[in-house]
This record gives sequence, structure tokens and C-alpha cells, in this order.
Amino acid sequence: MELLSEHGCFGGTQRFHRHESAEIGLPMRFALFLPPQPKALLVFLAGLTCNEETFTTKAGAQRLAAELGLALLMPDTSPRGANVAGESESWDFGVGAGFYLDATQEPWAKHWRMESYLLNELLPLVQRETGLTKTGLFGHSMGGHGALTLALRHPGRFASLSAFAPIAAPMRCPWGRKAFAGYLGEDRAAWAGHDASELMKARHAPPYPGGILIDQGLADKFLAEQLHPEAFEAACAAAGQPLNVRRHAGYDHGYYFIASFVDDHLRHHASALI
Repeated sequence: MELLSEHGCFGGTQRFHRHESAEIGLPMRFALFLPPQPKALLVFLAGLTCNEETFTTKAGAQRLAAELGLALLMPDTSPRGANVAGESESWDFGVGAGFYLDATQEPWAKHWRMESYLLNELLPLVQRETGLTKTGLFGHSMGGHGALTLALRHPGRFASLSAFAPIAAPMRCPWGRKAFAGYLGEDRAAWAGHDASELMKARHAPPYPGGILIDQGLADKFLAEQLHPEAFEAACAAAGQPLNVRRHAGYDHGYYFIASFVDDHLRHHASALI
């Protein structure tokens, strides 16, 4: 955990780190906010084109996180510096678009291993360094997809779950189909293993008895074509999973929306973690 910079913030410290990742095979960066009295860890997964600085600098989460005792971990969204042909040709695939899964198709399979990186390497590293084991997970857009799918694919790893405007049914949308075809190939059974709505359909008991919180802006230009929260709602209803989807008139897909409701998400997680 090489410390790149450290800043006093609401009585705690906002840190930016780099480390050599065995899973990715490249250096990876992450941000970590440590409150004055840390009690639990909350992981935020950012969306397309973002990095470890986006939520850290735009969401305004540190003030309440400091009061609640929530440490905040913000990973990067993909490998960087792999020099794979085509990695920067599209804003919705490759660099900045790891989709929080392990690619199986070449040339992506060697480095695009975000699921294994997060679950097997970064999270254990930060938990060990901080002594915080009770962990919640949330995210935005592609990161909301990551939060929902990783939590459902790894039952028991996370004690709380929420999302902002998640890609809730990626098999039904252009972003998801492009990413899945490129990273996973054409086997739609493999795709279903990374689709939150399909994963919830396959469950026989609700994994989060305390409920899942989702906020969605109704002025979000991606809502109709890319996000499909109604598919996840239907799957949760069928599985008996408590779910609170809050729809907000006038809010779009960006960080003004996230900053407006991030306190509610922090409190949602704190109720399960602390």
C-alpha cells in the first residue's frame, strides 16, 4: 500500500494509495477515507469513465461517514497501462469500464480480472490494514451493477447493499451486451451469472433481510435504454427480497444526484454495519 497522498478531512484522513496487484498484473490505485473512529468499512464502486477519485471528490460523503464511523474504500474501475489493443477506443469498454467481472476472452483475460482483484486481493488487504471486517457495498451505474452482482455472487461477504442508478439488467441493454460479449464471449449462460436481475431470479431466499436501497433519477437520460430497474424490482419481488427503489423527479445520472442522496445511503449501511 504505497501512500501517494494524505489529506486531513472531517477529523479523519483521506488517502490515495497505489499497490502492485497480483490478480491484475499491474499497479492499481484506490482511495481510502479513514474516519476518526472507524467502526466498519463501506466500499463504493464507480461507473463508466470514472476512477478512484470520482466519488471521493464529488460525492461529499466524508462528513457523515466521519460522524458514523464508516471508512470508505473507492477502487479504480479497471486496469490501466496494460497496452491492450483497443483498450481506449470506446468510453464504455476497456479502460474505465471493467464491469467488475473476470474476463474470459482474449486479449482481456490476462488483466481484466476486477472481480478477483476486489474480492480476493484489495478487500482483504484493506480489511487487514484497517482491522475492519464488517463491510458494506454500494455503487453507481456500472458500479451499481458491480455492487449488486458481487453481493449476490458472494453471499455473506457484505452485510449491506445499495446502489445509485445501477445497470440492473445488463443482458437487456447496449452497455451490458457490449461488455459481456467482449469480456465473456457469446455464452449467454455466462452473461446471466453477472446480471443482477438474473442472479436474483435464481435465489430461493432473500440474501439481504434488511433490504436493498436503490435511488434512481427520473431525468436520467440512460434510464429507459440502459438501466431497467423494473427488471430488478420484479426479480426481488419474486424472491421475497426487501427492496426500496426511490424515484426522483428532476435528477439525472450525475454526481449532483449522488451528492443529494448519499447521506441516506450511508445511514442505510450504518444501520446494518454498526
